[in-house]
Amino acid sequence: MINKDYLNNLNQAQKEAVIHSDGPLLIVAGAGSGKTKVLTSRIANIIKEKKAFPNQILAVTFTNKAAKEMQNRVSSILGSAAVGLSWLGTFHSICAKLLRKHASAANLNSNFTIVDTDDQIRLIKNICKSENIDIKQLSPKFILAIIDRWKNKGYYPNEVIVNKKDIYEKTILPLYKIYQEKLINLNSCDFGDLILHVVKIFEHNTDIRDTYSRNFKYILVDEYQDTNFIQSKWLNLLSEKNKNICCVGDDDQSIYSWRGAEIKNFLEFDKTYKNTKIIRLEQNYRSSQNILSVASNLISNNQNRVGKTLISTKEEGDLVKLNCFKNGKDEAVGVSDEIEKKIKKKFSYNNVAILVRAIFQTREFEERFLKIGMPYRILGGTKFYERAEIKDCVAYLRLIHQEKDDLAFERIVNNPKRSIGDNTLKNIHQFAKESNLNLERASIKMLELNLIKPKTKIGLNLFLNSLKKWRSDSIDKKYNHIKLLQTVLDESGYSAMLKNKKDLDNENRLENIKELLSAMKEFDNLESFLEHVSLATSIDQEWDGEKINMMTMHAAKGLEFDVVFLPGWEEGLFPHQKSIEEKGQNGLEEERRLAYVGITRAKKKAIISFSMNRFYQGDWIDSMASRFIDELSDKNLEKNSFFEEDTNNDDGDFDFNQDFEMEEETRSPGWIRYQKRIK
Repeated sequence: MINKDYLNNLNQAQKEAVIHSDGPLLIVAGAGSGKTKVLTSRIANIIKEKKAFPNQILAVTFTNKAAKEMQNRVSSILGSAAVGLSWLGTFHSICAKLLRKHASAANLNSNFTIVDTDDQIRLIKNICKSENIDIKQLSPKFILAIIDRWKNKGYYPNEVIVNKKDIYEKTILPLYKIYQEKLINLNSCDFGDLILHVVKIFEHNTDIRDTYSRNFKYILVDEYQDTNFIQSKWLNLLSEKNKNICCVGDDDQSIYSWRGAEIKNFLEFDKTYKNTKIIRLEQNYRSSQNILSVASNLISNNQNRVGKTLISTKEEGDLVKLNCFKNGKDEAVGVSDEIEKKIKKKFSYNNVAILVRAIFQTREFEERFLKIGMPYRILGGTKFYERAEIKDCVAYLRLIHQEKDDLAFERIVNNPKRSIGDNTLKNIHQFAKESNLNLERASIKMLELNLIKPKTKIGLNLFLNSLKKWRSDSIDKKYNHIKLLQTVLDESGYSAMLKNKKDLDNENRLENIKELLSAMKEFDNLESFLEHVSLATSIDQEWDGEKINMMTMHAAKGLEFDVVFLPGWEEGLFPHQKSIEEKGQNGLEEERRLAYVGITRAKKKAIISFSMNRFYQGDWIDSMASRFIDELSDKNLEKNSFFEEDTNNDDGDFDFNQDFEMEEETRSPGWIRYQKRIK
């Protein structure tokens, strides 16, 4: 049954965005302004008003979590009428779906494997080895970063124009060519390929492009400010026929340029799409007015922005606190004291967050919290599907699913140990290359030709025979995918390997595998599960327990907490010196957007702090308050005693960001302020 009240719960701007009929629409959605509500209501309205069938709507998000939330919200409005939203998902999941339908146009089979970061690194290492590239001088991660940058720009290897002054690019381009050939030979692609291949298919096959462009009567995109060139290009091609593209986002929260995001996609939307309607969502449902005023005053210093003014639906609330501390250790003590004496009386630990610019900043807080027994969690650790034991399980399943998956073969052929050493694997690689076979086929052939040492022969034979049996069981549907993994773990000796060594780590690994088996229940078959694993994103994770949350400001985007601490607002640290050195004014503006994101995570309390001295890389350094502190609206701030003492000082050297020359025995303004205080 359709919930007919969904429009009544919207403010005027939200309602206007929902019922907007045809043509390009840019929704400038400030932090906490209800953009998800608008997106889902718009989808529901399109279906309810019969402007399009569910399968004629393309709705794109960046994370699986956001896609799931969107699906659930639409279903809560439309009920059974929401069935058929088959094109609602992440950029990568939708492109994977499209690519499987048209794999041959990219020289792939439809059962291609999506390789993860670890597999990519191993592949690059193998290529570097064969091409005599010293990975100590040119790291695989750096090589992959450059390749990914080219893919985000829409370049296949033969389309790259190398910067002649860049010696690294000249070296990496030939590796990119080999890497791409290897992926095709392995019937694989990486994440960058998912979108790149689809865009190239669309560009070279107008019939395919037109089919989808006509079908998608309405296109909706979440977090548009985070799109890169190739994502924007893909959307542009798909919206060619109907022009009904609606993009939602906040240019003031564009903080991922280091991942390839291009803010100009957002800022120039109305140039790309003629007759664009722009609607601003300026009512904030998250934060108190004082928090919003501080954040708005700060971000107004950026020049490259669409512009908006956020108004809170809540009360004025507490003033934003600004604290100055003697050093980093005192800052950690000050934060813990605030939590102990004031915060925990009113708020649960789960609703308290400490947001830092760089992850090393957590050390002093961790030491302090451990000392006083305050529970905490670091968010952004190893993801579930990146844990070694989970990757091992998935590798077994991948190889069963597709014998061409050499990367999976490499990972598990000697895991658990089967006396198959590096030399044997090297020989198999060589034979496979010479015979143009995958590693599994090459191993079988080498055994037939008696090219494997007797000791190794036993373990390799056992592995290959088991693999054959498991694959047969899978094809014959003797077991479902869950039972298949259980069988593999038992018959391979993997479970025994973990059980036989009784220590905490192995116990945790066994618990993780149990959790994996539980997770697999949510999928109908092996293929859909493997696809899910491949597409799992870094920010999709489950949290539990009453603990204070610590994370980077980047990791905090999209989250909210009652209380937010923002320590370390010092020049060089925040804004980060590297960002300014590499990107100049653009870098500074992105750092300011990051500060804006940090402040607007807070619903009721925001506490900003800086230290006058900090222990960094083995040395004490004299700090200077961040220039961003100058940009906070003074009337919305409450300052600690360090500032109060300075008010009585005629010298006025508490002004931030003073110009001064560093001479011998001269210290920073922060150091001077502290000296005056202790005298």
